[in-house]
Amino acid sequence: MPLGVIPAGTGNGMVKSLLDSVGEPCKAPNATVAIIRGHKCSLDVATILQGETKFYIVLMLAWGLVADIDIESEKYRWMGSARLAFYALQRTLHLRQYNGRVSFVPAPGFEDYGVPTSYSGESINGMNVGSSSQEQPIKARQYGYQGPDVSLEDLGWRTINGPFISVWLHNVPWGGEDTLAAPDAKFSDGYLDLILIRDCPKLDLLKLMTQMSNGGHIRSKYVQYLKVKAFILEPGTCTHDPTKEGIIDADGEVLARGKGTYLCHQKTLMAYDKLQITMDQGLATLFSPYFNMDINHREIFLE
Repeated sequence: MPLGVIPAGTGNGMVKSLLDSVGEPCKAPNATVAIIRGHKCSLDVATILQGETKFYIVLMLAWGLVADIDIESEKYRWMGSARLAFYALQRTLHLRQYNGRVSFVPAPGFEDYGVPTSYSGESINGMNVGSSSQEQPIKARQYGYQGPDVSLEDLGWRTINGPFISVWLHNVPWGGEDTLAAPDAKFSDGYLDLILIRDCPKLDLLKLMTQMSNGGHIRSKYVQYLKVKAFILEPGTCTHDPTKEGIIDADGEVLARGKGTYLCHQKTLMAYDKLQITMDQGLATLFSPYFNMDINHREIFLE
């Protein structure tokens, strides 16, 4: 069943990505007309796995700076969309770094990132995933689609160790109406675009963040930008305070909260622990302003 998306939230990254691809403004009337026309495009869906719990995302996953800004700025929601810029400045001036590790299967052409490693998914697929420092995550009942059936053991895994300022995975180009997070992202190429920041002076980070409106941040020497088809996140503690952990943000909602985080007493779907992401190419269908012929070519619809 095709899904129609109309901008009515703070970010609107998905509909912005759809409409911007044909040069249309991210407005509700434009999105509505695209739905009425009935043209469709395919969209990749990512499956997040931790123990018996699965969660599906179509926009992004973030840990570190981007997740902190997105979730912690909720306390300033009365400011509207300006809350994000305001809190981004505040969070940058009081910068956090997080210990941790990411492992991934790179897309062709990105094999030089990281160092070789082997797949280790035992604690992800097992029953014992979870942090002893917090309550167990909410149990999710398993109905319907359970994610792609893929063998990950024999793939060319690579790893990068932290500490990290930000780990950001993106499925489409725009993270919000003013944030071109992943300029090279495609709707249905079978990959997620990974944006990593490990170390960056505060002034350079402020400059980098002002360039997110046009995608210029990916050219910074402090940013690693690559495409991956499978991903493992092992989140850790803050470098300056080992008693505090972070937040994992999936499609703008809290997936996991570590100890000492904003509203950390609230239960979450997953624990602040190791999780795995795999891609299912073109699983979803969106109403779109253009004809989607295949993942490498599209015909623009013109009246």
